[in-house]
Amino acid sequence: MEEVERWFKSAEDDLRKAKDNFGISNYDLASFLCQQAVEKSLKAFLIKKTSKFPKIHDLVKLGKLVNLDQNLLKICEKLTFVYTETRYPDVSERKYTKDETQKDIENTEVLIKWIAERL
Repeated sequence: MEEVERWFKSAEDDLRKAKDNFGISNYDLASFLCQQAVEKSLKAFLIKKTSKFPKIHDLVKLGKLVNLDQNLLKICEKLTFVYTETRYPDVSERKYTKDETQKDIENTEVLIKWIAERL
């Protein structure tokens, strides 16, 4: 249980940092931290269920392993793209907007709440 707690606390910390960065208009980093928060919370849930997790960043694949419904998987799909778009300049040059990042934060809160209720 200690490992589950460590991963989940790290997810919550990433969400807090996402909100902090949102507050200073650092939208791409805030969205990236949302992706990280969801990834870590899904991995915490997988540790609880199976004592392990695959070392991947694909939130849809992780979400399917914990039986997320279609609506939550759609959130995972959007945030999976954030991972590569914000880390690799050759993937995308687009800039994240305030509205887009606000939605990423809201979606992350929904997913983390769903997982927290099951841990």
